[in-house]
Amino acid sequence: MSSLVKEDLEKKLFKPLSQNLYEFIEIEFSVQDRYYLCVSVTKNEEVKIIMVKHYRIGLDEKYEVTKKWSLNDLRMIDGKEADTDNPFFDLHFKKVYSLEAYSCASKYAFARTVNKLNHAYLKKDLQIVNFDATYINDDSIWSSNNKDCLVLMRICFYAFNLVCLSLCPLPL
Repeated sequence: MSSLVKEDLEKKLFKPLSQNLYEFIEIEFSVQDRYYLCVSVTKNEEVKIIMVKHYRIGLDEKYEVTKKWSLNDLRMIDGKEADTDNPFFDLHFKKVYSLEAYSCASKYAFARTVNKLNHAYLKKDLQIVNFDATYINDDSIWSSNNKDCLVLMRICFYAFNLVCLSLCPLPL
């Protein structure tokens, strides 16, 4: 489903703007409409963070840019609480925008992408606070471009531990 939305966003919104869409997450911004927080790169290699409103007219999907920021203006991403599994985070520009991602995993995916594009294009000192650094940094053994790989690896690890424990003899 998300790959279809990404293709549609690219075709209808980002390609006409001459931008490459790197990541998008669904955010809880309004009860009536769907909103996406997108990270894209322009032809001039400028990284943009764009809030997009998604709505339908008849059978046609429409997208409207509601807010647009430059990564250069982003001062900090605050994940609120690193120790809890919550989807809330703040983007600190000149103004602070409090957002709620669809899930905690998508919040981390957004922060990972912003961090990666910052290192690739700007190399500025961007503060990413209240996130578990293990899942944000690319140099971590747990990081992966394929987000499902991390989940699968953890499931395999737990399953292996359960098998090992079930094979252990019980002391009499």
